[in-house]
Amino acid sequence: MDTKALRQKILDLAIRGKLVPQDPADEPASVLLERIRAEKQQMVKAGKLKPKDIKNDTVIYKGADNLHYEKFADGTIKCIEDEIPFDVPDSWQWCRGCSCFRGMESLRPKGKYFDYIDIDAIDNKNHKVNAVKHLLVKDAPSRASRKVENGSVLFSFVRPYLENIAYINEQLSHCIASTGFYVCNSNGILNSKYMFVLMTSNYVIDGLNKFMKGDNSPSIRKGDIENFLFPVPPLSEQQRIVKKITFAISIMERLNIKKNDLQKEVIAVKSKILDLAIRGKLVAQDPNDEPASVLLERIRAEKEELIKQGKIKRNKKESVIFKGDDNSYYLRTGELEESLENWRFNDLPETWEICCLGELCNYGDCINVNTEDITENAWILDLEDIEKDTGTVLKKVTKAQRNSVSTKHKFHSGQVLYSKLRPYLNKVVLSDDDGYCTSEILPLEFKNCVLPEYARYYLMSGTFIAYANHCSYGVKMPRLGTTDGKKAIFSLPPLSEQKRIVKTIDSYFMQLNRISEALT
Repeated sequence: MDTKALRQKILDLAIRGKLVPQDPADEPASVLLERIRAEKQQMVKAGKLKPKDIKNDTVIYKGADNLHYEKFADGTIKCIEDEIPFDVPDSWQWCRGCSCFRGMESLRPKGKYFDYIDIDAIDNKNHKVNAVKHLLVKDAPSRASRKVENGSVLFSFVRPYLENIAYINEQLSHCIASTGFYVCNSNGILNSKYMFVLMTSNYVIDGLNKFMKGDNSPSIRKGDIENFLFPVPPLSEQQRIVKKITFAISIMERLNIKKNDLQKEVIAVKSKILDLAIRGKLVAQDPNDEPASVLLERIRAEKEELIKQGKIKRNKKESVIFKGDDNSYYLRTGELEESLENWRFNDLPETWEICCLGELCNYGDCINVNTEDITENAWILDLEDIEKDTGTVLKKVTKAQRNSVSTKHKFHSGQVLYSKLRPYLNKVVLSDDDGYCTSEILPLEFKNCVLPEYARYYLMSGTFIAYANHCSYGVKMPRLGTTDGKKAIFSLPPLSEQKRIVKTIDSYFMQLNRISEALT
């Protein structure tokens, strides 16, 4: 469920007079507007307002021909029917921003410290102020001069489509805002909460976006807001609208929480499936399967033959897992031996084996390529292109599309691409094409006894992630080193069972992904 789209649908219904029923007992907005205009005129006579403060006020009304007209301060009248964006109930009234809002006031900081609201202080997803700056008055920016009060609505002049809009409650009413905001203050025509509804609606945001000018920081002007047409309901209906929207949004927030909880459950179920898979508990064992020990012995025999032929050298520090005379597993790295009695896989099926990751693939042995030697249409994979936890490639970018000069690792279709940087993000990809990747990604070529699909699922399992996190070095940007990566323990099933495991995981994950898609 797209809660943001649903919220906008509710706001759209609200500002069109379709969210709550009309009440014939409501005082029409036209009567309210006339009263406010009369009060302004009286304040001008009393010297509390200057004539220039009301010179732009206009009266919008329907003529006998059912068309909309606008009467200006000098007495001229103009038909504005082509400017009216949509119909509203008869008890409503269209009104320019200059008539809806009280003029903005300036206020410079005083004392030693002050609280400042700039664009960075706005959470544009929730339309709240969440990062007020506490500054010394002597360090006050020149833009810190906009007075706010309880019930004000801040609307950013810069890039309105970013929706840097916020409601000022009583706790924030002592702050000073940047001149980068238009501060909407009601003059009695608009309920402050309904004013917030208006300013966060797509009608206003999209409408004001059309007035943007400038290349680097496209902005609107004060006059764009003050000349904009706003639909004004009777005050009583404004209150009913706000009450209805508040209730609806509270329901949506609860639904969103439940949606997030369900998404977490889906992730937890996937993790459990992988945990069962790498322990030999996901699919049934088949006594006819060739045991993994035979596969492992074959790998080791082939390696010994290559050493004997002088094609490769023996690594005296290579990590190997073996079973001792006491029937327990041990890890040998060079001359150092350590017991694996606390290892979690003591109950693996008899046809399975455990070994080191380095025995099964070329962990850390990469082909480095300079960027200038890569063709323009070649696939360049970066960490940002991979979705965490799923291993989904979000986008394929070519060298021509990516500004990159660092050395890359070459990979080919069928390899497992493992991100050694921040292992907790769980970015593991099974490549479906040839390409080049950042040096933070290791292309892994597995022996014939290991399906790349099974290897990928193993590297995505909670067991391997926990190991990688434990061994990683670096605080801000932790990485799994080559030595620790090679000696990571790997549970190896018979090849036929690997195929059954992968097929079963794919089936379960497909169903879980459908649930996730339905939730979004």
